Amino acid sequence: MKLFDHVRTSRASDAVGLVAGHPGGAFIGGGTELTNLMKDGVLAPDLVVDVGALALADIGVRRGRLHIGATARMGDVAEHPVVRERFPVVSQALLASASPQVRNRATIGGNLMQRTRCWYYRDVGSACNKREPGSGCPAIGGQNRWHAIHGGSDHRIAVHPSDLAVSLTALDATVLTLGPDGRRSLPIGDLYRLPGSTPDKETALRHGELVTGVEIPESPLAADSRYLKLRDRATFEFAVVSVAAALTRAGGTVTDVRLAFGGIATGPWRSPGAEEALRGRRLNPTTIAAAGRALVEGATPRQHNAFKVELVQRALTDILEDLGGRT
Repeated sequence: MKLFDHVRTSRASDAVGLVAGHPGGAFIGGGTELTNLMKDGVLAPDLVVDVGALALADIGVRRGRLHIGATARMGDVAEHPVVRERFPVVSQALLASASPQVRNRATIGGNLMQRTRCWYYRDVGSACNKREPGSGCPAIGGQNRWHAIHGGSDHRIAVHPSDLAVSLTALDATVLTLGPDGRRSLPIGDLYRLPGSTPDKETALRHGELVTGVEIPESPLAADSRYLKLRDRATFEFAVVSVAAALTRAGGTVTDVRLAFGGIATGPWRSPGAEEALRGRRLNPTTIAAAGRALVEGATPRQHNAFKVELVQRALTDILEDLGGRT
C-alpha cells in the first residue's frame, strides 16, 4: 500500500505551492528528523516534498551579514572558515550537535524546525498535548528530568532541542522564509512560540511556509562568542543545559552582552535580566552571580528537574569566565 506521495523539486516556489495546497503535506530536507517521526507513527504526512535539491546551500557574508542557506549541511557550516573565525558560537553549537554522520546529512533549516525530544511526544502510546491537543501533558507530573523550568504552561513543558537555535538567539539572527503570501524575515525570537494554551503550535510559520535561510549580523559580539553544552554523554546527545554567550568589553567593563540558553525552556531562552546584570559592569564573581540569580528568577522547577536551577547558573559562570571573567 502506498502511504504517501514523494515529490522532489528544484524550485522553492513549487515546493511551497505543493505543501500549502495540501493539508497533509510536509517538507523534507536531510531527512534525519521527519523520517524518524514517520517511522515512530508520530507524524503521517500523505505528501512529502523533498527540498534537498533547492539551491539554498550558500554560506557567506553579504553587506555585513552572514547568510546561511537552509539546505546547507550542518557539518559544512560548522567547518566553514568564516563561521569558525567570525561567528564561533555558531560553529561550536553545530559541532556539539548530534554526530558527525548526522551533521553531514542534516540541514540548517531542518535543524531549526526539529521537534521536541520529549519521550511522551514521541511515544504514540502516551498522551501528549502537542501531538493531540486536549489529551494532557504527562510530563508535568511524570518523568520530567529533561523538561523546562522556563516558558512552560499547564499544557506543555517540553524543551526545544536545537543547539543551533540557541546560538542564533544569542546573535539576534533573522530567519528567512518563503510562504504562500511571499517572503518574510523573522527575528529568531519571533519564530518560536511558547506553548500557552496552544501546545501544538511551536513556531509562527504558516502551513506551507518554508525556511530558506538565516542571516546573522557581523559584529564584535559575534566574534567574541562561545557555546557550552552540558549533556549526559559526550556525543549524540541533547543538552541538559546549554549556554550561548557573546560579549564585548572596554577597559574590563562589559559594554554589551547577549545570553541565550537551551535545555531549560520550551524555546531558545533569552535572559534580558541576566544581560542587564552584566552590562556596564566589570566581570567578577559578584556580577556573574547576580546574572545567574536573574536568569533563574521566575523558574518553575519540578520533581525531577529542579537540579537545572543550579546547573544552569554554574554553566553561565563557566562560560563567562571562559570569555574573560576570571579576576
